[in-house]
Amino acid sequence: MVDKLKILQRDPWLVPFEGDLKFRMLEYTRTKKRLLGENFELSLVDFAEGYKYFGFHQEAESWVYREWAPNSSISAVYLVGDFNDWDGSHHELHLIERGVWELRVAGQLPLGSRVKIQLIINEQSHWRVPSYANYVEQQPDISYAGVLYQPTYQFKNPQPKLTEAPMIYEAHVGISTEDYKINSYYEFTRDVLPRIKADGYNTIQLMAIQEHPLYSSFGYQVSNLYAASSRFGKPDDLMALIDTAHGMGIRVLLDVVHSHAVKNIGDGLNMFDGTAYQYFHEGERGEHEAWNTKLFNYGKDEVIHFLLSNLKFWMDIYKFDGFRFDGVTSMLYHDHGLGSSFDSYGKYFSMNTDIEAVSYLMLATELIHDIKADATCIAEDMSAMPGMALPISEGGIGFDYRLSMGVPDYWIKQLKEKSDDQLDLMGLWWELTTRRPGEKNIGYAESHDQALVGDKSIFMWLANEMVYYGMRRDQESLVVDRAIALHKLIRLVTFSLAGEGYLNFIGNEFGHPEWLDFPRLGNGDSYQQARRIWSLSENEELKYKWLGDFDKAMTGLEHSYKFIEKTESLQQRWIKNEDHLLAFQKGDILLAFNFDPSGSKHMEFDSLDVELVFDTDDTKFGGFGPRNHYVYKDGKLNIELASRTAMVFKVG
Repeated sequence: MVDKLKILQRDPWLVPFEGDLKFRMLEYTRTKKRLLGENFELSLVDFAEGYKYFGFHQEAESWVYREWAPNSSISAVYLVGDFNDWDGSHHELHLIERGVWELRVAGQLPLGSRVKIQLIINEQSHWRVPSYANYVEQQPDISYAGVLYQPTYQFKNPQPKLTEAPMIYEAHVGISTEDYKINSYYEFTRDVLPRIKADGYNTIQLMAIQEHPLYSSFGYQVSNLYAASSRFGKPDDLMALIDTAHGMGIRVLLDVVHSHAVKNIGDGLNMFDGTAYQYFHEGERGEHEAWNTKLFNYGKDEVIHFLLSNLKFWMDIYKFDGFRFDGVTSMLYHDHGLGSSFDSYGKYFSMNTDIEAVSYLMLATELIHDIKADATCIAEDMSAMPGMALPISEGGIGFDYRLSMGVPDYWIKQLKEKSDDQLDLMGLWWELTTRRPGEKNIGYAESHDQALVGDKSIFMWLANEMVYYGMRRDQESLVVDRAIALHKLIRLVTFSLAGEGYLNFIGNEFGHPEWLDFPRLGNGDSYQQARRIWSLSENEELKYKWLGDFDKAMTGLEHSYKFIEKTESLQQRWIKNEDHLLAFQKGDILLAFNFDPSGSKHMEFDSLDVELVFDTDDTKFGGFGPRNHYVYKDGKLNIELASRTAMVFKVG
């Protein structure tokens, strides 16, 4: 496998770095042999079963609890909780091997009990939440405690296969209600899943599921990697959500955070056994200064075991269909990619690259696909590391997709800094179609990053304050007319070109008018911007519904024609910068755009017989049609497009 790397055939510019790529493969193989045996006597799937050994388990007529705390300065470990009045004198764990402590309790431990472990280190008591706790709750003193919890939910529906490009609905359960509160798994299942199904999305990406002390961290400062966030309900409720989605034919991905962890001592893993180096690097290498979080030591076998077991846990117990890995760029480089331009290949294969983290990611993607061959793995990598979304067998890292992270930046820069007549279609084409050779992307015009307070969604950039004052259908507004027209064009061209899959953040499909800001001291703990105003998209008197209806029609294109992944068939049919005209064919679909702000434009094609699929200028999408026309005559297709409109055709 190391002798010939197919990645070099795909991208000849990597040939000077063949040695680095082979070293990547050798380090991955070396780590794998260290974990599984020289001849791989153990499989990765069997290796990643820490959650079946550690934590709380019923065995016959007793309970057993195990914890890994290897600090040699620990003299005693106790299980404490409300079931024993927080006195662990009768529930002492015993050291059985290499830092593993065990407690066996005859009979039952009462389910629902709040528990912690008490470690005696140098005669000092330290209380921690069990590291494999599957459910934790915040206590009155703000700290967290584990809860003895055994899920009882029985899954009913098989995990669906994906027979078309992934169209991903990025969702946050907490903000998914119109009410001024944190929404629940149950309410999301009842109220939001039917919307996602009706909107045509076939995949949900759930954010902020792993437990995190700070709600406003968006779930990115995780304390308890095995616990489904108690803010939204019980683990059984999350299982029901996923199972219900599966029954609708919708796959569910977990937005997993293995790139860093919260610093809180007592809530999570930091200083768990009294040392800084149990799970994390020591000193500066263990600190992410920009995020104020702790950084895992991916070169430590026990840490690899903990993290890989975490992935299998979410797939095994909750039936997730895959993962979107957060913060991959931060993992790949010792400087976490901060301030790096990545303008040459040499920057990917330098002393700055964290080869231990690369090896961990390769093991993670291999494990995920060993568990579920058609699982979906997506990397959030801003650096465009070569091979990120290529198979390990080719010299890649093994993800299925990478996020097209430059695309939303492109659109925001265009809307902030340039006028409509300065749109460079050649630059747009390059931005939306350029890929690492052989690697698949998830395209998107905006995600949660663009919705956060301090930034603005695309529709907010386009309409600004008119989102509040100009959205009634009986109101005339040139600002809103432009905003609606461009919102449709931006999403359609991105949907069609920017990847082999597509992602939308919850509510952006109908131009949600509020940025996202969680309750915090700076806004008086307000939920005003921490919710989704669904009624706007349902109100026949408001223009938001037009955008929502357009989005449904857009996802319907993929359902009907399955063209998004057919990148090999992409043909640029027409592009004229001076006229702001763009047309391209992908699979059996021809898309023609007029981005010109001033007037209608004409295109002519030889030997192209077509059938109109839909027109962005249709009045049901907030357009002013019928203004666009096409005719096939004498072997030629002639198209007339009004300003800021597009037409979609089936070819042949």
